Amino acid sequence: MNKINYQLVLDGIIDNIVKNNLCPSLLMHSCCAPCSSYCLSYLAEYFSITVLYYNPNISPEQEYYKRVNEQQRLIKELPVKNKVNFIEGQYEPLKFFEMAKGLENMPEGGERCFKCYEIRQRKAAEYAALHGFDYFTTTLSISPHKNAEVLNNIGLRLEKEYGVKYLVSDFKKRGGYQKSIQYSKDYCLYRQNYCGCIFSKRNEPSICP
Repeated sequence: MNKINYQLVLDGIIDNIVKNNLCPSLLMHSCCAPCSSYCLSYLAEYFSITVLYYNPNISPEQEYYKRVNEQQRLIKELPVKNKVNFIEGQYEPLKFFEMAKGLENMPEGGERCFKCYEIRQRKAAEYAALHGFDYFTTTLSISPHKNAEVLNNIGLRLEKEYGVKYLVSDFKKRGGYQKSIQYSKDYCLYRQNYCGCIFSKRNEPSICP
């Protein structure tokens, strides 16, 4: 079975938006400022974006708030066509640890990570449905350490569950990941060397982005 090229699917959605002179509302879950940089510069040309910062996986608390502050700073400083708004979700580390029970020794990029994707995407779907957004999505697919196929499958399943369209993506395509690195340099962004959870911190492969 051929894999779906999610970038081409996204191209089609954007072409339709441009053709019909639309500017849909998009709730974008963000894991961090560096990952969101390219996503925002790209999608704010076509969407009215609200960034939802919901990441219960991040430890310790100081690290969480450091990333929150960088996200807010980037939104203020990044020049984009359509204004970007910001929402900070609740910091709920206990929710992450409850989800991770029994999966503590799983390798990075495995089942524990997939469940972590879902709790964050689910929060975005819930918020988008409650507040009438046209689309929801996540920045997570920009990282070479994140599984875009799994992310999109989760998002499309949540689309059916919550009745809000999921904007499919593979933001690492077309140099997106490399562009996020350049944005990090241009804006002197704090660029963390682990995804966020204590498990990724002890296992070196999970650098985000």
